Order: sequence, then structure tokens, then C-alpha cells
Amino acid sequence: MDKIKILVIFGTRPEAIKMAPLVQELKKRDNFQCEVAITAQHREMLDQVLSLFNIKADYDLNIMTEKQTLFSITTSALLGLGKVLDKVKPDMVIVHGDTTTTFAGALAAFYHRIRVGHVEAGLRTHDKWLPFPEEMNRKLTGSLADIHFSPTEIARKNLLEEGVKPEKIVVTGNTVIDALKTTVKQDFIFSTDLLNNLDYKRQKIILVTAHRRENLGKPLANICHALRKLADNFPEVKIIYPVHLNPAVRDTVFDILGGHERILLLKPLDTDEMHNLMAHCYMVVTDSGGLQEEAPSLGKPVLVLRNETERPEAVKAGTVKIIGTESETIYEEARKLLTDKDEYEQMANAINPYGDGHASERIADFLLYYFGINKDKPAEFKAQY
Repeated sequence: MDKIKILVIFGTRPEAIKMAPLVQELKKRDNFQCEVAITAQHREMLDQVLSLFNIKADYDLNIMTEKQTLFSITTSALLGLGKVLDKVKPDMVIVHGDTTTTFAGALAAFYHRIRVGHVEAGLRTHDKWLPFPEEMNRKLTGSLADIHFSPTEIARKNLLEEGVKPEKIVVTGNTVIDALKTTVKQDFIFSTDLLNNLDYKRQKIILVTAHRRENLGKPLANICHALRKLADNFPEVKIIYPVHLNPAVRDTVFDILGGHERILLLKPLDTDEMHNLMAHCYMVVTDSGGLQEEAPSLGKPVLVLRNETERPEAVKAGTVKIIGTESETIYEEARKLLTDKDEYEQMANAINPYGDGHASERIADFLLYYFGINKDKPAEFKAQY
């Protein structure tokens, strides 16, 4: 039989981090011809991840423009990917998660009558506006997908409730855990002395990220006021905040947090630096989705600056807590983790529900089963929590 031709499509840094281990896995197997198409919905941050994992795009649409909108991203990606699919004619397109590139890639494949595999399928908040546009991107992609590679049992359950046939779903764990095996190193050296010279044993490093659309304005200001209060009241605390490049984020953050001796406001970090800083820190405070998966695998408590999450597994397991964006609540929940050893240990030692580092292997194995190369359906990931 000819090789199974797979076209992997992504366009942002988070997608690239999670798809890189799968691309590497497919490329090393003789049964697959794996090619990569990127939209470069994000440009600089995406390129850094490709370099880190030594992946070269076969097709680069380079669609990113100044002041781009959801309309421009969607139409540019759809038109560009349509031309790529005309040329490649793959047996399957694989997309990831919930970005606009993800939806456009699945739609372009559908228009070409090409099968779609959806990695990280089945995440839901059940509110189409939160997060926006991600919740609808992943639901629409799910409607177009032929195979759903769900990271967890809860994600599988969401899909079953939406009418997806059980045989179209396979629970694999999350590929981001695969990526951490590559990026996190005991002897890692940061690119700046600011991070290399921190006293990670004596200081309590709080790693912060906050930049989601729904948190812009007053919610972000609330977050920053809580962080400043923590830095003022706990001399052993050092807050490290890689600040998103969005001016609406930077203006608020630097106005409230700038100039404090125990708050480091940094430019966005490269993927390997972010992962290793996470491994060294005391806890994580974030509105990110990906960090809710990554930090638990590194034994770090996570306080989530949102009122909902599409990743309830870690909340159930006890390593993540949803705390919203009110200043006093943020301060109080962080204070507990700084002062109550039992509270901290309970979160830090909770079982990571997101994977064991073999998700990419499971996806590749299932593809061999799906295309009739292997007779036996491979075992799925089962988390114990």
C-alpha cells in the first residue's frame, strides 16, 4: 500500500507546540508521508516553535497582517489552504484545537471532500461567547471532523452528548505533555541573567500570564492590583509576568505594575524558556488554557483568572482552581497558597489528568488502525484522578 498522506495544518504558537510532537512521530514512521502547512496567523512566535522542534513547513501562507481581524484571518486562511489542498491531495487533514486556522483548515478540507482529524477535540465551556471565538471554532471543527482525538474522558463525553458516534472518538491524552518531555531540562540555561540569577529555592516565584480578550480593561486592572498587593505584602514573593504584545494589555500592566522591585515585566518568552520557568516557579496565575494543562504536569498549582474553563479535569483533580478576576479573590486565593503548606501540597501533588507523554504515539497508532494497516484498535489513555 502507498504511504498514508497526512497534511498537518496549524497557524499559532500554541497549536505548534502541541502539533510538533505529532509531526515528529508521523515523520519517523514508514507508513506515513507527513507534510506541514502553516497559515502563520501568528508569525514570530510560531517560527520560534518550529525552530525549537526542528520542523520545516512545506507550505507557508504567511497571512499575518497588521491589525488583522477574524474576517481577514478566516478568509485568507481558507483561500490559501484551498490552493494547498489542490496541490497536496492528502488522505487526511489534521488540525488542532480551536483557532481560526483550525476551523478554516477543517472547512477547506470539507470543501475538498478530504477527511479531517481533530486533535484536542471535545473541549467545551457550553457558552459560545466564552472563550470567543475559540468555543465556536472547536464546535464547528468538531462538526466537520471524521476522527476526534480527545485528550480526556470528559472531552469524549462532550462529543457523545453532541451525537458523535463512539467509534469516531479516541482518547489519547494531550500532546502538550509530549512536548514538555522535549523542552524541560534540569540543566536549562535561560537567555537572560535576570532569570538565571533568581533564587528559585528561597524565593516564591509566581509566574503570571493574562491577556485574553474577555479580561481586557477592568478585569485586567483588577488582576494587576491584586498582583501588586501580593508583591507589597510578601517580601519572599517575586512575580514574573511575560507581557503580551497587545498594547491594550501592555498599557494596563505597565501602568499598574511597572517599577516594582519584585515584579519583573518581561517580553513574551520562547516556548522552552516558558516551560522551564514554569518548572522552577512556585505557582502559576493565568487566564491561559494551555498553562492549565502544562503546569499540573510539572507539579505546580494553578489559579485560573477566568469564570469558566473548558478544561475541568484539573479542577476535578484538584491541581487547578477557578478564581475569576476580582482583586480581593485573587489576592486571597494566592495568599492561601503562600501561607498554608497543606493547601499548597494538596494542589501541587494532585494527579495530572492530561496525559503521560504518549499522546502522539496513540494518534499515529489509531491512524494506522483507521486506514486498515493495523487490525487491532490501540489502547486509549486513562487518567486516574
